Order: sequence, then C-alpha cells, then structure tokens
Amino acid sequence: MLRTPLINVMTAAAQKAARGLIRDFGEVEHLQVSKKGPADFVSTADRKAEKVLFEELQRARPKYGFLMEERGAVEGVDTSNRWIIDPLDGTTNFLHGIPQFAISIGLERDGQIFAGVVYNPITDEMFVAEKGQGAFLNGRRLRVSARRDIAESLFATGIPFVGRGNHDLFLGQLRAIMAVSAGVRRNGAASLDLAWVAAGRFEGFWEQNLQPWDMAAGMILVSEAGGFVTDLAGGRNIFQRGDIAAGNDAMHPAMVKTLAGAKAAAS
Repeated sequence: MLRTPLINVMTAAAQKAARGLIRDFGEVEHLQVSKKGPADFVSTADRKAEKVLFEELQRARPKYGFLMEERGAVEGVDTSNRWIIDPLDGTTNFLHGIPQFAISIGLERDGQIFAGVVYNPITDEMFVAEKGQGAFLNGRRLRVSARRDIAESLFATGIPFVGRGNHDLFLGQLRAIMAVSAGVRRNGAASLDLAWVAAGRFEGFWEQNLQPWDMAAGMILVSEAGGFVTDLAGGRNIFQRGDIAAGNDAMHPAMVKTLAGAKAAAS
C-alpha cells in the first residue's frame, strides 16, 4: 500500500471532492449545465469539485502552483511543483448517467510528473502512484499486462466528436488496430483508460487532442506499473503535442508502429 504523505494529501482531496460528485450524479437530470463548445459540457458538479480540490490541496501545500481544467493556471511561490487537475474527467459520461468518470490529480515536479491519483467515486477504485514507489489500486500493487501477442490484446482509445479532431485520420487508425487486435474500447475518460492500462485491463491506449489534465496522473500510473508512455511519434512531447500512446513493453512499440502506418497511409 502506498501511503506517503504526498499520496495521503492527494487521496484525501479526491475523496472529499468525490462526495459532491456522487450526490450530483444521483440527480444528474437536475444539474444546471452550460455549453462551452460543441459537445463539450461543463456542469455545476465540475466547478464544485474543482473548488474543493483547489482548497484542499492549497491548504496542504500552500506554495504549489496549479493547472486546472476550469480555472486554468495559478502560479505558485514554489515554481518547482504544480498540481495538474481534472475535477471530472468523463463529463459527458457523467451527464448521461454513465458511471465511468474520475477525479484526476497529477503532481508535476521540475517539469516531470512525480505523482498521480485517479479516483472513480462510483466504483470506489483509487489508483495511486508516486515516482519510484510503484502503482497501486486500493492497496494492491499494479503491473501492466504481460500479453505479448497483439492478436490477443485489447486496446482503448478516445473517439473524436463533433468539431474536434481529424475524423478521417482516426478512422484509419482504428481500422489498423482493429485488423490486428482482439478489440478496441472507447470508455470516455482518458485518465481511467490509462489507469486500466496500469492495471493490465488494457494492453494499450492511444488518443489525440488531449490536455495535460487528461493525462498527467495516468502517465505516472502506467510508468510505475512497468509500462511505457510516449507521444504518438514515440517521443516525450506529450503535453506539447496533445497526444499519447501507453502500453506494455511489447504492445507499446507495436501500437505506435501500427498507428504511424495508418497516418502515413492517410497522408
């Protein structure tokens, strides 16, 4: 069980924010919802959860900065440490009553992701990781899948929706992965997809057009569970490019190569 002081702070904040999300999820049809873009919704639940996370983490680490989905960047006195937060990853799932969403808290230290927490309040699954300490789910040590055959492997992805992403490119990527794998899943919350790679439920995950708060916590989970995380070009410019590929040591390179072939074919 990973119970460092830092992880204790992060999990306590997540659990406190989760109480409000659980209440709101039970009354989802009554939520006040505003649109902030095509098919991109922000709810009162989002804002309330982010406020709780901001207040709890600031109280525990008052000098740290923040990068948040709703509030944006908040500079801290300690410029080495920055919280990267998505208070409700999977908002569209949440608003449709689908219990696949999470609170995602990452800590960036000196430009590298140092710790992460991904918490699904409905299933009460708390994924945690800290650099050099391993990744855990509710106290159980996590390891990425050991599958070596892509034909037996299951992949996750995010599908671009109205007004977002290159649909033709994605369809080519999907076709390429479908042709060689046991299947592809689209669950609607990138942080949980990454956590599930860490847990060995998926052999790989890829997605484009993501923000740092979608990926930060999940990245360290996969790495600490023995997996590999890069951008889709196989490099380390994940936040700059806004795309990601994660998997075990066999499926990560196979997935990146397959996706690159699909991109070349689409060019």
